This record gives sequence, C-alpha cells and structure tokens, in this order.
Amino acid sequence: MNQKAARQRQKALRDANRMSRRPDRDDVARVALFWLIRRAIEKGQQAELEKFRAKIVSMLVDQGFDEHESDAVFDDLIARYRTGGSPFRRKIHLLYPDGADQEV
Repeated sequence: MNQKAARQRQKALRDANRMSRRPDRDDVARVALFWLIRRAIEKGQQAELEKFRAKIVSMLVDQGFDEHESDAVFDDLIARYRTGGSPFRRKIHLLYPDGADQEV
C-alpha cells in the first residue's frame, strides 16, 4: 500500500470512529490512569501508588525515556489528579457531531 493510500485509509478510519463516537486506545488509557491514581489517592494507598509509579517509570525507561523526566511527568500527573475535578476537556465533536453551534 502506498503512502497516499495509507493516509486515506487512516483518515477514513478516524472519520468512521468519530462518527460512531468510538474511543481510541489513548482515550481509554488516559481515563484508566486517572481513575487508578484518583482511587489510590482517595483510599490513602500511597505505598501502592508509589509502587505503580516506580513500575511505570521503569517501563518508560526501558523504552528509552529519561528516568528523571519520566518521574517528573508522573509526579505532575499525580499532583494534578490530586486536586479533584476531571482533568479532561469535553469532546465537543462527540457531543455535537453536526457542529458546536447547535442548541442544547
């Protein structure tokens, strides 16, 4: 498959997924990580959260990421998720597939 055909195929897949409001792997992973961190914080499971952080950072380092930077990113996520409300932006294109200017 040439590059142009591959891009067209990917665009068609993204369009179909958008129309069907299908979450992708990153959407699921983002929500799962938020839930896991918030749950550990709410239950006071600091030791478990630390084990999880260490494992995730180790796996990122195994992929070639810098350990210090990986720690910093994870710690930033924990700090943000600790504050409460949802860190996610609403997906306007999912809520209003025919355009954001629709009346609710």
